[in-house]
Amino acid sequence: MSEFKALLWGYHRFRAGRYETERRRWETLAEGQSPAVMIIGCSDSRVDPATIFDTEPGQVFILRNVANLVPPFEQGSGLHGVSAALEFGVTALNVQHIVVMGHGACGGITAALGGHGDPNRTFIDKWIGLLDPAVERVRARSPEDPQRALELEGVKTSLANLRTFPFVAEREAAGELQLHGCHFAIAEGRLWELDEGTGEFHVVEDPGTSATA
Repeated sequence: MSEFKALLWGYHRFRAGRYETERRRWETLAEGQSPAVMIIGCSDSRVDPATIFDTEPGQVFILRNVANLVPPFEQGSGLHGVSAALEFGVTALNVQHIVVMGHGACGGITAALGGHGDPNRTFIDKWIGLLDPAVERVRARSPEDPQRALELEGVKTSLANLRTFPFVAEREAAGELQLHGCHFAIAEGRLWELDEGTGEFHVVEDPGTSATA
């Protein structure tokens, strides 16, 4: 069976199972969406936000790209896919939370650490250039695990860039929007949450337990 055929069989299972049991939900969703949360995650096939957060259809508005990056606000020429999705989520859907979720073993982060100049990845090379200042900060600290350090620093970079968008900054200042940073460790299946006050990531655990990255 081809991989595409496998997808079609998955669709048949969906139609016969979940769609039938939740038909009313789908009929309601056909009339529009009103998610309270926007998630900016990586395109990596291993880190689907809907799976990790166990969400229902219509619950979250998801944007995925290489290394879960947000560029700084600009209105120059070019096609601004991330900015357009962000604008729609904030100004049209009125999301109340934006979550930037990085993850372990991120290929975009690995590429950023490897430097620039690969002629076979023109678009990726330019995109991950957004992380150049973060790469320099990580190298200056000489951490034991540069990959993980840059994954965490990348989340902070995207949060900082989010705040350069006027419609984000205005809503955050008014208490209408909250920004969150997270990191998902694939092998352990653990989620870490950023405390922006301390700059540290803490594992999301049951009450009474904690750890720090």
